[in-house]
Amino acid sequence: MSVTIIAEVGINHNGDIELAKKLIAVAATAGCDVVKFQKRNPEVCVPQAQRDIVRTTPWGEMTYIDYKHKIEFGKDEYDEIQKYCQFMGIDWAVSVWDLDSLEFIRDYDVSLLKIPSAMITDHTLLRACKDFGKPLVLSTGMSTLGEIDAAMEVLDQPQDFVLLHCNSTYPARVRDINLRCIDTLRERYGCAVGYSGHEYGLTTTMASVCFGVTVIERHVTLDHTMWGTDQSCSVEPHGLFKLVKGIRDVETALGDGIKVVTEDEKLIRKKLRQ
Repeated sequence: MSVTIIAEVGINHNGDIELAKKLIAVAATAGCDVVKFQKRNPEVCVPQAQRDIVRTTPWGEMTYIDYKHKIEFGKDEYDEIQKYCQFMGIDWAVSVWDLDSLEFIRDYDVSLLKIPSAMITDHTLLRACKDFGKPLVLSTGMSTLGEIDAAMEVLDQPQDFVLLHCNSTYPARVRDINLRCIDTLRERYGCAVGYSGHEYGLTTTMASVCFGVTVIERHVTLDHTMWGTDQSCSVEPHGLFKLVKGIRDVETALGDGIKVVTEDEKLIRKKLRQ
């Protein structure tokens, strides 16, 4: 079974539906299986201490809460996202950050639901997501094993569930990625495990295939230099094409582990072992 490749648009659309559609098109053309967005209610998700901090944005100076509202998609945009994904022939999904967003997304035909690393300790949200009726993905960045244990106890191993190994630094340093944790999570919880990468480069993400991941997720952008917190550690279009091809090549190269003389080798064998 092939690895499911998720292109994470997240908030890299900067509140622009036309930019979101371009990223959907890139993900579909590159051969990704799913394109994913993030849904929040800023009134719930933005901490009180950060609300009134003034930020300089492409739209001028504004408070952090106003900025979060500015880039948040609503019904019109998500209607357009669903329609365009159907047109492009790619599944789409959403990370939900609060109960309001979970209820909002109920009206859409998403292929899966993701709980982001930041919300792994919100057990009320976990229970609601478990009952949502869609395949569920839980990311484990910046989490202790104790926090993951507690989350897994709440979720009680739902069907179509994947746990993602992740380092929630943007970008993550290669020395901190610790791909062997993929094995650790699988052995500890007995479930399917994937990888969500925030590092520069593609090699480490491709390498995760060798650890038997079932899902790979990377953020995507049109240009690293665009404004936004996630742009610099996201994969540009040419990189996404390389990443998808690399993942598929590694899958093919892994083979079945049975040592045989291949058909192409037989000709060389005949020539060199007379």
